Amino acid sequence: MALNETDSKQPPPAGLLKAIQSDLLALTKARLSVLVVLTAVFGYFVATKTSGTFSGAILWHILIGTILAAFGASVFNQLMEVDADKLMTRTSDRPLPSNRMPKPLAFILGWLLSAFGLIHLGVMVNVMAAAMGAATLITYLFIYTPMKKVSSFNTIVGAVSGALPPLIGWAGGEKSLLSFGALFLFLLLFLWQMPHFAAINWMYREEYAKGGFKMWSNDDVSGEKTARIAVFFSILVVLFGVLFPLLTPVMAGWGTVPCGLLSLVMLLLALKFRRSGTRDDARRLFFYTLLYLPLMMIAAYLAWL
Repeated sequence: MALNETDSKQPPPAGLLKAIQSDLLALTKARLSVLVVLTAVFGYFVATKTSGTFSGAILWHILIGTILAAFGASVFNQLMEVDADKLMTRTSDRPLPSNRMPKPLAFILGWLLSAFGLIHLGVMVNVMAAAMGAATLITYLFIYTPMKKVSSFNTIVGAVSGALPPLIGWAGGEKSLLSFGALFLFLLLFLWQMPHFAAINWMYREEYAKGGFKMWSNDDVSGEKTARIAVFFSILVVLFGVLFPLLTPVMAGWGTVPCGLLSLVMLLLALKFRRSGTRDDARRLFFYTLLYLPLMMIAAYLAWL
């Protein structure tokens, strides 16, 4: 037997497989995609809590369809921003800017993931869930991503895109999106993202500037402008957390206590960031936003009627 035939039957080295796995996780932004999926799952749980129509099979199909679509969106986003990623230290080692993965292969992978995700939602859940998934992809890829090079308003558009995934889950358990429940889900994710993105904007302002992105934090050396935005939206978060359980029929009134307190902590951290203008306080605000969202979802679910 020829030597090259023997070698061809050898399994690929473990190091190579691990590197490929790592690149796929980076290309699909697996950690961020998990957050997207969790919000979709939360949407389904609250949609079915009152009606008692929970189905483990439907939840599973929502999970599969949402994660495939989220993976596909991440791949296309990195394809569209590969030149900018090359310029930023924090992204230059991603698979595409570092040339570890061919762009045509990533393009095919992105199409397959997105298409199968939306088709799966449409066939196995319902058309409305697939429509919410498609709306997320459209706003994220065709409006938000190109707008990042044009206007700082991109953050608002990005928050709209980020507020749609819980409606995928809601659509899986409810027929109508014209309800207080759907409004709660959208506003929760939309408002949460504002202080979250403000903190990220300022923490990585030099990186975004090198990449050519138009962000709130551009030329905001002191952090004053970005912190004002964080404070403004944190006030809206507090009003949302206090008033929504009191004024709408979807939550018990006592929900205003945990929702309000969780939101108040965010406002206090935003105010601290505004007073100091330090990266440490921006980072504290950022990390709290990551804690706030799951705690807020738990509190809302417990208070859901």
